[in-house]
Amino acid sequence: MIKQGFLWVIRFLVGGLFIFSGLIKVNDPVGTSIKLEEYLDVFSTDIAGFFSYLKPIALELGIFLVVVEVVLGVMLILGVRSKFTVWALSLMILFFTFLTFYSAYFNKVTDCGCFGDAIKLTPWESFYKDLILLVLIAILFLFQADLPKSSPKGAKGVTLSVLILSFVLAIVAVRNLPFIDFRAYKVGVNIPKNMQPSSPLQYSYVMKKGDDIQIFDQYPSDESLEFVEMNLKNPEALPKISDFAAWNDEGDFSEEVFTGNKVLILVSNMSKMSTDHLGQIDQLVSALKGSPVQPVLLAAASQVEIANLMQAQGWDMLALQADATVVKTMIRSNPGLMVLQDGEVLAKYHHNNTPEAGEVVDLLIR
Repeated sequence: MIKQGFLWVIRFLVGGLFIFSGLIKVNDPVGTSIKLEEYLDVFSTDIAGFFSYLKPIALELGIFLVVVEVVLGVMLILGVRSKFTVWALSLMILFFTFLTFYSAYFNKVTDCGCFGDAIKLTPWESFYKDLILLVLIAILFLFQADLPKSSPKGAKGVTLSVLILSFVLAIVAVRNLPFIDFRAYKVGVNIPKNMQPSSPLQYSYVMKKGDDIQIFDQYPSDESLEFVEMNLKNPEALPKISDFAAWNDEGDFSEEVFTGNKVLILVSNMSKMSTDHLGQIDQLVSALKGSPVQPVLLAAASQVEIANLMQAQGWDMLALQADATVVKTMIRSNPGLMVLQDGEVLAKYHHNNTPEAGEVVDLLIR
């Protein structure tokens, strides 16, 4: 009885964590695919070139992995096909543990994306988390004979329902935007404010004199002390946004982006940009002429690519360059739209849901 209770606790902990992790990523499959592409880039360079051939299907792989995470977690808790579930979880956690160790040891991918953008873990924290899961799943593996031989009535139906629901939610999130936005550019955020520390940054200074190590809150004036390192005492005060910049050949236009009423047309990759709804975006740009709302193109592309797009669409607007990672963080749509008022994010739109000019004006002129 004690053993069964112990195994039930492990099943609940492991299954619950897989469900939580999977649902966080079902919320944002595009973000999962971006992280997966980072791993594939690293593996294609460091391990084998064939990994690069998987990049075009990173989104499909991402959806498959996150749905499997949720379903296996449910199966483990409900006791559905226990032997298969434990084997599948063992293979999955071995794979994840390898990924996180490789990232941590070789400092390749600085955020594993284990919990999407909801909970940020350092590479070593991710590895230790997977190591604990590996031990727990190993216990289940060793005691497979004591796991449920059959599942409760209706458990298989619940599992199938979870499979279908998870897949549908993932597809809806891809075709629209994440249901919950955990990123620093979510609606309601003031971007320029998030680019500033929340409070004055405080540092401690590690100094050395002979074999004696001393720590100071202020940099000491004693010239006999040798500087060792400087450590931030309140990292929670660091700016939530540290890499935003917008520019073109004329200079930096970051401040201009945060001035007045803006509709940003965001493009993270010209070659992969969807053209399905460019017509609606054309109509929006045209209808905003003469209004108090300024459309701005912000693209992770060369000036030549931007000029070609502007000419092809007949757009007459401010066009700026930006970093691809920043644009992908701002919106999970290529292209996508973001409505700003003095740097505050009022709305974000997937290109599938391009708004009409009246809706944007009403949102800004309140």
